[in-house]
Amino acid sequence: MFGDSRHVAPVLRQVLNALRIPLIWDAPEISADLVIFHNPAFLKFQNALDARILARSLVVVTHENFLRPGGDEGFDVSACLGQIDASTLALRKFIAPISPYNRSTVNNWLSGHRLARHWIVLEDDWFNICNTEIRTTRASPQDRRGRHSRPGFEKFPSPEELDDCFPEHALANVILGADALLDAEVIRPHWKMLPFDAVSVEEFFDMIDFFVYFTTPTWRESFGRVIAEALAAGKVVLTDTDTGQTFGDAVITCRPPDVDDIISDLIAHPRRYVEQVAKAKPILERYSAQSFRKKLTGFLATEIAEAQ
Repeated sequence: MFGDSRHVAPVLRQVLNALRIPLIWDAPEISADLVIFHNPAFLKFQNALDARILARSLVVVTHENFLRPGGDEGFDVSACLGQIDASTLALRKFIAPISPYNRSTVNNWLSGHRLARHWIVLEDDWFNICNTEIRTTRASPQDRRGRHSRPGFEKFPSPEELDDCFPEHALANVILGADALLDAEVIRPHWKMLPFDAVSVEEFFDMIDFFVYFTTPTWRESFGRVIAEALAAGKVVLTDTDTGQTFGDAVITCRPPDVDDIISDLIAHPRRYVEQVAKAKPILERYSAQSFRKKLTGFLATEIAEAQ
């Protein structure tokens, strides 16, 4: 999906090596009791899935939202699911959303399409695993704000909303992944705009106390890993209601015009800041590897029972 079709994510390579599992590129047949298919959206770049899948259970994990805000498709869902459906012989086919918001887009799409009868939507989210150590927060926050993301245009709100979030009177406004803003020669002397990967994520979080994250109104995060990273770094996170669903009361949901008053209040009452940061721990534990292992074990137990 990102140009280099032979690139293997480092964490995946590490697991494959540890378990001594060979990586087979473009296997003509994939056969197992359980087959897990990640991110059907990658099929939007082709017309057919050149593999035969034989399984008792197939699970398709939906890392991208089926619908955008407003109801438009995020990608050609019917074509992508159709390729998988046509190439698979399985007793049961499941869709596994990764977050509450992602689930709502899946269910809303399925409610209007005939493909719905081929798929069972799992009741539990197959969330992104957050194995990040939670850092100690500052006892006395300053008005240091920032955001980071990939530099895609969909990741950023309007210039007016960015101005609401990152005003001149803030002590620091750090935007990591600001490639599009830099290319467009946006001038904001009070912003520190850094290209994607210009500094490490750890260095970035050392520069801020508040992570302010909004996107264009026509796009939403399906999970929001950058928010999980900010929570683990001990920062207060402000974001929109849709994105905030994944993290409950660990984040503050609001609109860009509300950001300034919220930050001012937390700086004036540092205990509230510390209490807000503390809400992240149980939320991130919910998304731990141990939590997912328990969820997966329960699913496998149910599938074994169904097969007997």
